[in-house]
Amino acid sequence: MHKGPVAASTGEAEASSFFGSLPTRLDSWITIDRAGQVTAYVGKVELGTGVETALAQIVAEELDVAVESVSVVQGQTGITPNQGFTAGSQTLQSGSPPLRKAAAYARLILLSAAGKRLNAPVGSLAAHDGIVSASGTDRTITYGELVNENLFDREIDQNVPLKKPSQFRYVGKAVGRVDIPAKVFGTFAYVQDMKMAGVWHGRVIRPAAVGAHLERVDRSSIADIPDIRIVQERDFLAVAGPDAWATIRAARALKTSWSGGALPAFDRLYTDMTTGPTTEDVIAKKGDVDRALAADAHLLNATYMWPFQSHGSIGPSSAVADVRPDRATIWAATQGVYALRGAIAKLLKLSEDAVRVVYVEAAGCYGHNGADDAAADAALVSQAIGKPVRVQWSLADELGWDPKGPAMVMELRGVLGAGGKVAGWSYEVWTPTHVNRAVGRPGNLLAAQLAGLQATEGWAGGGDRNARSNYTFANERVVVHWKPTSALRQSALRSLGGAQNTFANESFMDELAFAAGADPVAFRLAHLDDPRGRAVLEAVARRANWQSSKAARSATDGATVTGRGVAFARYDNESAYVAAVADCELVPSTGAVRVREIYIAHDCGQIINPDGLRNQIEGNAIQATSRSLKEEVRYDRERVTSIDWESYPILRFPEIPDVHIELIDRPDEPPLGAGEPTTIVMAPAIANAIFAAGGIRVRRVPFTPERVRAARNAS
Repeated sequence: MHKGPVAASTGEAEASSFFGSLPTRLDSWITIDRAGQVTAYVGKVELGTGVETALAQIVAEELDVAVESVSVVQGQTGITPNQGFTAGSQTLQSGSPPLRKAAAYARLILLSAAGKRLNAPVGSLAAHDGIVSASGTDRTITYGELVNENLFDREIDQNVPLKKPSQFRYVGKAVGRVDIPAKVFGTFAYVQDMKMAGVWHGRVIRPAAVGAHLERVDRSSIADIPDIRIVQERDFLAVAGPDAWATIRAARALKTSWSGGALPAFDRLYTDMTTGPTTEDVIAKKGDVDRALAADAHLLNATYMWPFQSHGSIGPSSAVADVRPDRATIWAATQGVYALRGAIAKLLKLSEDAVRVVYVEAAGCYGHNGADDAAADAALVSQAIGKPVRVQWSLADELGWDPKGPAMVMELRGVLGAGGKVAGWSYEVWTPTHVNRAVGRPGNLLAAQLAGLQATEGWAGGGDRNARSNYTFANERVVVHWKPTSALRQSALRSLGGAQNTFANESFMDELAFAAGADPVAFRLAHLDDPRGRAVLEAVARRANWQSSKAARSATDGATVTGRGVAFARYDNESAYVAAVADCELVPSTGAVRVREIYIAHDCGQIINPDGLRNQIEGNAIQATSRSLKEEVRYDRERVTSIDWESYPILRFPEIPDVHIELIDRPDEPPLGAGEPTTIVMAPAIANAIFAAGGIRVRRVPFTPERVRAARNAS
């Protein structure tokens, strides 16, 4: 059983690693060369979300240069700013404002320098595509001619004026993503594609059971495979060689003996979650909930369950490390280069200054997958053999050993009062922490744990995300029960606890609406005061041509029935607003569910790139549909057993629904993240559609045919 971090808060140093520590010098963010080419340095990284393009748009906008002239350097320790992790849909929301200010201030400094060179007042100058011109004259000068090594060596004025939306040339426009052409034509170099002279290939041999200890290694079992080195440090075991295929064969052939290790029973997962010690956190308390619940004989209650889920990265994790006695360079698809540097430095017993971490994009992550662990694997092997090492995980490694998105249990009670409104609402959730990253802590890396380091405590977080809804109730209580342990090693998966909690909240809102005989959209609007929240809910209803519905159809055998469900949430209660309608087909006799159409209304404030935003929403909707219908990590008493695409199925191309998107642009509002919000409304929208189609209420994810049939029988 995995012990997770449970402390309530981080120390100052750890918080700095997680959230970053921003520089205030201009040349830490922006440089311009003599040819006028602009380089922006950012601590956030491109995870396939399009932020590299969006950040270039922001810089080009405030600096008055062509977007094509902006290059973005991302995620390199010692070179880019420390902006913490690229996570939580925070790149544009919190990561772009300092870059925008830097670009605006750079423009101000350039105009001031141009005024001196052109002998003209700054107010008479205009800039366009990196060229400054003086009004009423033919005198011009380029940014490249103005720059010198000291021009940007100054503190940024944090009160620098920014452009108004009416002046925007690039922001809000569909600029083509800079990374897409190479990806479409197959020339993009992911971290999995990295080549280096003299690199050796490493493969890690995993324990026979979670928590097992290595008793014996039969080195003679691979004596016939030449040039293979065996690396062992306590329970960490790997092979390395100059030939990739030979190394794979050696990893498969090496005979080992292990002892101990065990997992709790899979069929007790949800029972175990709601028993045993917890730390309680009351995050919302309003009115007298107990009195409201006791005063009504028609108490509704429901328990919702969400499984462990894998990140399901189709390209398994990989990393390259070159460790020398006095220094190390790591190339990894990490979401936090500075945090990983701190952890790797401690693992290798080097100073942080001696370790360099360079971000290289991988084939998807959706949160804390195996990327950091692969980096630690490569670092340990490289240090042991004194050569640069590339470690490539297999699919079985990825699905079996990546940190899982945690399982959770949510219990709700509610009563309806006068006028069919909610008179009392009680929400309780049982969850481990979702924040289990190696924030300068090597013990949270899989390789380090196998090498004998202990996982260290961080803080309880993530599982409370969206536990509180955005509706207004007269009497409300929301309690988070933090579990100190988890059956499997767990960490952040896309939306953290937002998907689980919104599944429960929005499913229960639908159950209350049905009990009240109310239309699900109208019922939500009756409890929603936030104008932006109401706007997205009304927008999705219009886009989907929602027709008033007050009752579910009765389940019938044989023919397919159809239904539609709705869900709304504000991500993390303070970020983007999103509402979804899912149109589903259901065969009640078999339990088969097919999602045909998805309608999304989305408000993330100021839109930087509408095309990139649509890409994000579509990806959210498709992946969340897969998580809702198919994905569940299964394990026996020794290890995870769902280690391929048959035992851990994901949505296939023929099953992908049509996605229709309504964007609500608010150019005068700050931009809000869009990498995760749509994820959280998909499971409840689909569950509510299943109920509308056949009167079957599914309260456990995923909605497999077996589970839908079981719910039908139970009802």
